[in-house]
Amino acid sequence: MITIQNTVNASIDKVWDFWTTPEHITKWSFASPDWHTPHAENDLREGGKFSSTMAAKDGSMSFDFGGEYTLVEKNKAIEYILEDGRKVEISFTETPSGVEIIQSFDPETQNPEEMQRGGWQAILDNFKSYTEAN
Repeated sequence: MITIQNTVNASIDKVWDFWTTPEHITKWSFASPDWHTPHAENDLREGGKFSSTMAAKDGSMSFDFGGEYTLVEKNKAIEYILEDGRKVEISFTETPSGVEIIQSFDPETQNPEEMQRGGWQAILDNFKSYTEAN
């Protein structure tokens, strides 16, 4: 698995809300400023499904990202299986400096692991920036 992390200077309740609510997901879930997430759905429960569409702002390409939750522990942990069978694990831990988010995911086989790590880290960094600014 590839692991990324960041610490968000916000309350655990705010971090959880911004991470899981579609109206917020569409504001931070992309890796670079020339991309966006125009649509997100989230049925946040074990067995529930989620999906989002990530798209280039110039309309040149887009893809859907989705899966099914296997574990949901409010303000603590989320685990899911992506539509292609890869597993993702996320933990949320309160610390004196904010909420530490640690996210581990199975890499896919089409792109180098460093590229995948960089893309997922950029999305997590966007989450931190968006959450702290709002």
